Amino acid sequence: MRVVIGEDQALLRDGLARILTAYGETVVAAVGTAPELREAIASSEADVAIVDVRMPPSFTDEGLRVATQARSRVPGFPILVLSQHVEVLYARELLSDGRGGLGYLLKDRVADVARFVEAVRIVAGGGTVLDPDVVADLLTRRGREESIARLTPREREVLRLMAEGRANAGIASRLGVTEKAVNKHINNIFGKLGLVQDGDDNRRVLAVLNYLESP
Repeated sequence: MRVVIGEDQALLRDGLARILTAYGETVVAAVGTAPELREAIASSEADVAIVDVRMPPSFTDEGLRVATQARSRVPGFPILVLSQHVEVLYARELLSDGRGGLGYLLKDRVADVARFVEAVRIVAGGGTVLDPDVVADLLTRRGREESIARLTPREREVLRLMAEGRANAGIASRLGVTEKAVNKHINNIFGKLGLVQDGDDNRRVLAVLNYLESP
């Protein structure tokens, strides 16, 4: 897997590169500004880019803009965004194209090295990974809606784990239940939310998240 890293903090940028290299991945570029990131993505033929939301020169949303531009040029280009804080508007902007290959994690999650590398690989493979805090925020925002209120506590837990990018087997292991039980919960979730299954786990997660964050 060929990885581009865009992170203005030198220590974190170096740390990310070292982690990925230690896990057998190839870091083709590690840069600290938005213009450098744009050039690296365009010229490196990377499989995935890890992007900080706020980068020089203005430290607003340059990293996110580079990410969305990259996905405009190459639909579905895998992007894992790192953010210092939960910013749901940024997550919504990334999800708006309806394609997979997306991740949004808080920088604190990098401390769990194995989980971070797993997230990078999921995104590179076309999957979707959202930080648990982002998912919790989305659920809270829609918590009073009738359709969400119909979900049982276990169904909410399954929904949250789905949004984190976990496969059915991983959800079953986490909850201590069978995959058959997980499938049943997922079917119930989609039924209550009025979502049609299409056999594509990533699209199902995106559909649920888009539904949850809609006004």
